[in-house]
Amino acid sequence: MRLHRLTVTAFGPFAGTETVDFDALAAGGLFLLRGATGAGKSSVLDAVCFALYGEPPGTRRAARLRSDHADPGRLTEVRLELTLGGRRLEIVRLPEQRRPKKVGSGTTVERAQTLLRAWVPDAGEGAPGWRAVSKSHQEAGEEIHRLIGMNRDQFCQVVLLPQGDFARFLKGDSEERGKLLRRLFDTERFQHVESWLAEQRRAQEAAAQSGRARLRDLASKAEQAAGPGAEPLEEQDDVTGVLGWAAVLRSGAAEQLAVARAALAGAEERQGAAQRGRESAEELASRQRRHGEALQRARRLAEFEPAAERDGLRLAEALRAVGVESALRLREGAAEASGRAAQAERRCRAALGDTSASPEELAALEQELRAEVVRLEAAREDERHCAALDRDESSLTAERRRAEELAEEAQDWLAEFEGELLRLEAERAGAVEASARVDRLDARREELGARLAAARERDRLRERIGADAPQAATLRTEALDARERCLDLRDRRLTGMAAELAEQLRVGEACRVCGSPEHPAPAEAADGGRVSAGDEERAAAVRDGAERAWQEAEQALTALRVREAAAAGAAGPEGAGALADALAELEREHREARRAAEELARVERETVRLTGERTRRQEELRGAEERAAVLVDRLRKLEEERGLLEARVAAARGEAASVERRAAALAARAELVAAAATAARAGAQASERLAEATDELGKAAAAAGFPGAEAALAVLLPREERERLEARLERHRTESAAVRRELALPELSEAAALEPADPAGAGAALAAATDHLGRAHAARSAAEERCAALAGIGRQLTGLAAELGPALERFERINRLSALAAGTSTENRLRMRLESYVLAARLEQVAAAASARLVRMSGGRYTLVHSDDRGGGNKRSGLALRVVDAWTGTERDTATLSGGEGFFASLSLALGLADVVTDEAGGMPLDTLFIDEGFGTLDEQSLEEVMDVLDGLRERDRAVGIVSHVADLRSRIPAQLLVRKGRRGSTLALAGREDA
Repeated sequence: MRLHRLTVTAFGPFAGTETVDFDALAAGGLFLLRGATGAGKSSVLDAVCFALYGEPPGTRRAARLRSDHADPGRLTEVRLELTLGGRRLEIVRLPEQRRPKKVGSGTTVERAQTLLRAWVPDAGEGAPGWRAVSKSHQEAGEEIHRLIGMNRDQFCQVVLLPQGDFARFLKGDSEERGKLLRRLFDTERFQHVESWLAEQRRAQEAAAQSGRARLRDLASKAEQAAGPGAEPLEEQDDVTGVLGWAAVLRSGAAEQLAVARAALAGAEERQGAAQRGRESAEELASRQRRHGEALQRARRLAEFEPAAERDGLRLAEALRAVGVESALRLREGAAEASGRAAQAERRCRAALGDTSASPEELAALEQELRAEVVRLEAAREDERHCAALDRDESSLTAERRRAEELAEEAQDWLAEFEGELLRLEAERAGAVEASARVDRLDARREELGARLAAARERDRLRERIGADAPQAATLRTEALDARERCLDLRDRRLTGMAAELAEQLRVGEACRVCGSPEHPAPAEAADGGRVSAGDEERAAAVRDGAERAWQEAEQALTALRVREAAAAGAAGPEGAGALADALAELEREHREARRAAEELARVERETVRLTGERTRRQEELRGAEERAAVLVDRLRKLEEERGLLEARVAAARGEAASVERRAAALAARAELVAAAATAARAGAQASERLAEATDELGKAAAAAGFPGAEAALAVLLPREERERLEARLERHRTESAAVRRELALPELSEAAALEPADPAGAGAALAAATDHLGRAHAARSAAEERCAALAGIGRQLTGLAAELGPALERFERINRLSALAAGTSTENRLRMRLESYVLAARLEQVAAAASARLVRMSGGRYTLVHSDDRGGGNKRSGLALRVVDAWTGTERDTATLSGGEGFFASLSLALGLADVVTDEAGGMPLDTLFIDEGFGTLDEQSLEEVMDVLDGLRERDRAVGIVSHVADLRSRIPAQLLVRKGRRGSTLALAGREDA
């Protein structure tokens, strides 16, 4: 990586635009960056870092990159030209910043911008130039990081070489060195390996602990299943011991099961014998009880025998009287019916008010009444017709009234029609005039709108011209400056060609111009350095680019002026404000005229509606008058018809309120007469049936052998009583036969002759045997369950043992690796973590690279070595540095070095670390380095030795920049960049040795 040109604008302490030409500054390989304290020397390095990574070094905030001295309208910008990976690139970055608004007052935020360009031989039209690579912050950053191979922290440590950090690195402890090395060499992946191993150890430990917990749980279950008399387990975490102990438990459980099964067989036999004894006792007791009960029932039946004979006689008499019962039931029904008929006849005659008429007289009266109701039917029709005529008269009267009101309303409306028609004609004339005015205003509005748009375009173009004209002038100035610089370089190159040829002269060799082997007065290069053909070509390219930019800006400005003139011609002399006001007034007049014109359609619709309404009203008036005349004639005829009907109805209704009511009264009277006649006939028929039933009852009693109906009724029993007696007698006969059969059974007689049975004792013996059998069953079941449980637990233990063995092996292996990587294992004698081990290897490389330079700087006295010694207390080893003193042959701590010795030791570390990090990043050559301060601690001889080392860096085609206040360096380093500070900001300038 080589820097070529840095241009900063409004950056840090620099208020304007400052440029550093590193090609010219570093032509000799070594240059000095000097200036007063606070002038901005570090800001030059900040600008380089910001251009590459978009952020300043360290913890500085990008928001403070803008210069407080800069003009508000000047944007902060950093432009860096450099060569990376054989490609010449230009990086332009603008941080996020506030700027004045282009329109109005106040400020707005300008977004951050990034532009990455590459120099190509053919940028267009066959000429070399810059070609854009990316405008994206992310893409540009990724491309730069890929080419450099280092992140920002690595770059700041390797290229900018902050001596203060390396002095702390030199004399600090392992932790401080580890922080810097970890940041530079990106060893986070080894931390991840340590974390991964620790996580795997925890996971495997959890799995092992889980397996051991399951083992202990299964052992507890086995001990619980084996019961209280089981052999205890001594070590629950020993898989083999647990398996053997479980086998012993299963063997004991199998023996207990065999004993329980034998005990169960004996208990079953004893329980069977007790069961048979109880059944025999219960059978004997049952037969003895049946024999006793049969004797008791025989005695009770013998006592009931007289009553049974009486019931038999009574039942026989009752059965003989059953033939009279049906005739008795018929007579009772006839008597009841005769009573009801007589009561109904009395009720009907009471309602009629006549108790003496015969049924024939009542029938004749009914016929007369019904004939009168039929005669009144015609009068009822006349009465209904008369009511309908009343309703028609009311309806016709109301209709006539409505027709007269309608005619009156139509006459009133027609009287107002002419005035309303005149008003609408006047409104129509005004609307026609407004419509014509709208057309005229439309033309004027279109014209004013076009002029207003042209005026606004004119004003906008004038603002753009005012804004672009200074930029075009600036581009013109830059183009003239570039042209002048190109001509100046050409003159200097022509002038310096003699010096260039003189540099190629060698003592004793012939001159290519004059051929002389002697060169008494070779030409010397003029002040300012030699100009090469490449310098001239680059200056010509810059000139061409500046002239193209100027021409493009002039062409764009001319186009804007042409468009502004055209817009001004179309807009006229008035301003946009006056045209806008006139257009607004015209719009108001147009809206009013349009609203008035829109009334034309409404007026025309209203006129058509009013004309139609007049025709309708005239027709309505004629129809109403004709309808009223017809209705008057109909009312007169209706009055005549109603008079005739009312006379006939009055004659028919008599004293009743209406014919309808008189007919209803006659019909109700006829119904009463009919009901009385019917009741009289029913009473006579019921009396006849009662006499017939009484005669039949006497005949039935004589046929049954009774002297009369009363004697038959005396012995007659109800059917329920007869059935009850029959059932009782049948039960007595059945029970007597059963008792005789029961007493005749021989087994009952034999049982009665024996001693009384004892079923309670036999039951107690059976209960005891059954209880013993239950306990034997429970013992057998418990033994079987114990064997099954222990067998299941044994299978689980076998499976767990197969799983837990490999898990414990994996845990032991990962635990050993994790402890070894974490530095806590006894096998890690240095107690060095994995990351520390990697960093220690890097530190060995750094120490070796640093010692190569430290030996030269210290005159062969000092070398740096890496030490694995452990720190004091509990501190781990791995990142210790020791200095070896060749004069004394001792090895001591780096903190014992003096100030000057510490400086060139830390400088050696910085340069060595730069070489190692460069190799780590892929071997990208770093052709430009910066060394910051520390030279003031050196004496004259040490300074000479350090300068020799730096010259050695220059010999490898490196450009080394030294940031220092030391006065001796000004005379030793001819190429210098001077930073001057002032009240209006700092400036940069190239200074020679004579400016020191």
